[in-house]
Amino acid sequence: MLHFENDYNEGAHPQLLEALVQTNTENLPGYGMDSYCQQAAEKIKNVCACPQGDVHFLTGGTQTNQVIIDSMLASYEGVIAADTGHISVHEAGAIEFSGHKVLTVPAHAGKVDVQEVADYIDDFYADGNYEHMVFPGMVYISHPTEYGTLYSKTELIALSQLCHEHNIPLFIDGARLGYGLASKETDVDLAVIAELSDVFYIGGTKMGALAGEAVVFTKNNTPKHFTTVVKQHGALLAKGRLYGVQFDQFFTNNLYFEIGRQAVDLAEQLREILHEKAYRFYLESPTNQQFIIIENEKLVELGKKVCYGFWEKYDDNHTIIRLATSWSTTQEDIDQLREVL
Repeated sequence: MLHFENDYNEGAHPQLLEALVQTNTENLPGYGMDSYCQQAAEKIKNVCACPQGDVHFLTGGTQTNQVIIDSMLASYEGVIAADTGHISVHEAGAIEFSGHKVLTVPAHAGKVDVQEVADYIDDFYADGNYEHMVFPGMVYISHPTEYGTLYSKTELIALSQLCHEHNIPLFIDGARLGYGLASKETDVDLAVIAELSDVFYIGGTKMGALAGEAVVFTKNNTPKHFTTVVKQHGALLAKGRLYGVQFDQFFTNNLYFEIGRQAVDLAEQLREILHEKAYRFYLESPTNQQFIIIENEKLVELGKKVCYGFWEKYDDNHTIIRLATSWSTTQEDIDQLREVL
């Protein structure tokens, strides 16, 4: 079987795994107080041009989203997100479970529209009953989005300005940030992300880490006793070295960026193959995820040789599927997929 179902179906990038093995017998402090976490945090702040940044490591995306949102919102506040946003659709109500409503606005190829977000906030405060409603307390976006699309620097500036006008944070989910940064169509880098967001995270799990996401609070705005809040959520890992060792490797000799470029280069080949074979795109992504519309009958045949990601029903006879490349995808995988298609 060929595996294109996601970007986290294999274990860990060999360099990260080797680093974990090499440091395995070292006796280190727990809970992220080890030297590797400290080194990784400094490297992240440097590459983000954000010396005031405060870096924390958590295990996975859903956990990270829930902890950040819960720690930054008041009890009566919710978070604005696209109706296709990860926290709205594929996180099993984790945000609502923590007591905060996801307030949705229409998605446009996975992205929120700045004017529609502004209208949502304006309409909320224009309602005479707003004291009886859930306050918009944060704007959440993911970059890339769930459809592999990217925000431009201009769009991020507008969102950032809107949030600051209303004194609410802009939170950028970067679960696949490395693939977004590697896209040839982006004008955004880590320094831009850090400058324009109030909090974001650098995804590790989907970039070749065994586990781990690096949260960066960018404006001296870390919630009070954040480590305590993380522990209240059952999310504080005793062996924090697991994150530190891996992220230290990620940001040594540009490994994080090399992984992203490799996956995006192969995804571009995949996109060309899909065009050659006359597949119908749901949308064309400039990152590592490609979405096509396929007849259900053909999907049965494809599934015998290729593992793909089910995305959503298109109509009674067609399904939208995702084909994703990752750090572990090889040229041989792409060549074999061409033959199957």
